Amino acid sequence: MAGSKDTGTAGTGSPATPATGLTRALEAVGTAAYVVDEEGRIIAVNAHAEQLLARTAESLLGRDAHDLLHRDAHGHPLSRSRCGMRRPFHAGRTAQGEGEYFECGDGTLLLVSWLITPYGIGGEESGTLVLVHAQGPPEAGRPTATAAATAGTLTELERLALLAETTTRLTSTLDVEEALRRLVALVVPRLADWAVIDLITERDEVWRTAVVHAEGDGVVHREDLQGPMPPVPEDSQMPLSRALRGVASALAGPQTYQPEPDSGIAVEQRRLFEATGIRSAAIAPIRSTREVLGALTLGRAKEPADFTPDDLPLIEDIARRAGLALDNARLYQRQRKVAETMQNHLLPQMPRVPGLQMTARYLPAPDASQVGGDWYDAFSLSDGATALAVGDVVGHDLEAAAGMAQLRNMLRAYAWAHQEPPSRIVERLDEAVMHITDVTMATMIFARVEERPDGHRALTWTNAGHPPPLLISHDGLAHYLTDGHGILLGTGVRTPRTDATVLLPPGSTLLLYTDGLIEAPGHTLDEGLDRLLRHAAALAHRPLTSFTDQLLRRVRQAANDDDVALLTVRVPSAT
Repeated sequence: MAGSKDTGTAGTGSPATPATGLTRALEAVGTAAYVVDEEGRIIAVNAHAEQLLARTAESLLGRDAHDLLHRDAHGHPLSRSRCGMRRPFHAGRTAQGEGEYFECGDGTLLLVSWLITPYGIGGEESGTLVLVHAQGPPEAGRPTATAAATAGTLTELERLALLAETTTRLTSTLDVEEALRRLVALVVPRLADWAVIDLITERDEVWRTAVVHAEGDGVVHREDLQGPMPPVPEDSQMPLSRALRGVASALAGPQTYQPEPDSGIAVEQRRLFEATGIRSAAIAPIRSTREVLGALTLGRAKEPADFTPDDLPLIEDIARRAGLALDNARLYQRQRKVAETMQNHLLPQMPRVPGLQMTARYLPAPDASQVGGDWYDAFSLSDGATALAVGDVVGHDLEAAAGMAQLRNMLRAYAWAHQEPPSRIVERLDEAVMHITDVTMATMIFARVEERPDGHRALTWTNAGHPPPLLISHDGLAHYLTDGHGILLGTGVRTPRTDATVLLPPGSTLLLYTDGLIEAPGHTLDEGLDRLLRHAAALAHRPLTSFTDQLLRRVRQAANDDDVALLTVRVPSAT
């Protein structure tokens, strides 16, 4: 049936006790019959229905008829929206139909025709009488539900749809663990009730990464069966060993690994079959265009149908697509590791400057290669002043990081060699950037902090198309330093750059940052600047490290896909 008339949901109550008269009336019907209440639960059934459906009355009474019996042609649970009985049941009218599949108690499918009609069950309560007839000889109309859902009996359209779904879902992530989770979800329980994934690591070690089985509506990991595996034997002809060498896919069962084991992997396979109860397995190599990455094992323990050779081509295609996706994810993670190492070497440690506290942070773009063009720097100058810089080279890849390194190193050289105002140093840098670097375009702020004879510190800076610095007093008064602004680097336009100077109040905090801190989809730049100013003012009393970390946490938007560089400087309080 289609479920409760009131809620449309399945009833799951305990088995009902049918009225004697209702049951006696059904026995007088010369065909399989049962009655459901207004919620679609079976409240009476006759012996003909018990025989036809291979189910006892006790197993039927109190159960939601739709959830228990109705299936599609491949043995999958039938959506209520596709149930032919749904509309007449809810409308309370008589109807009939054919070509529906019911799942019998022995796991087989039965092709039936049916008739439903309203039926009084006493008092003011009403129910629905369902009459069921088998269409054709029982054996002809009763393919096993499991066999109908196996790879070997999928239609060509269904096979193509599964492969298309596999490609789409696996290639849309560059995270290895997420790709494996999606692979398991694609095959369990659709093709098997167990999935085992063995991967070969970059050091040629085998790791049993996943042992998963279907349980209810979810999957359960058998962590006790996961972990390191013995090495792949070169000459073993056992199915998993051959698959891990990329030789071929094969079928296997407990009997396959009963003889004397020829390797440590064979021992682990025997343990796997004994622990899981897998009766039939299909094992296929997982390989990329360059190498073998591992093996996929699909196992059946509860399902009555064994894998056959006809199932292997589909499983091989799934494993091949998994291999391409895993190879891409591994290449991405390898690039990210290289990028992280490069970033750690490119971004400097803060210098120790008497009387100044300095903290810096870098957050990579979430979906990039963990490295980008945002950068910061702080270093001592030949005249004793302290140089500060923050900038952004266009891009979020290794090329952007390389350009950032070129820009930073040239800036250091110019600033050390020439005791000139920041504007002149940046002009020199802009003149050179188009000729001797790979940088196409960049923004930056370059500043110098120097202590004056009266003990106060002054900040002099120039801005090349970058978001303005933020100065926060010890009391939480915050304002942007908007002077000294000029065009960005790399345009080829030669216009004079200007400097600006401000005294840094005792206990104040200077904030230099990149646009990744203030930009967010759906928000204007002004909104981001306002958000930064308000949170910076509220955090002014915090120690500098806490100020920096909390500011990042509060201001950077979760939807932001840009990297962030942040440099904070605090001058000493008045004594």
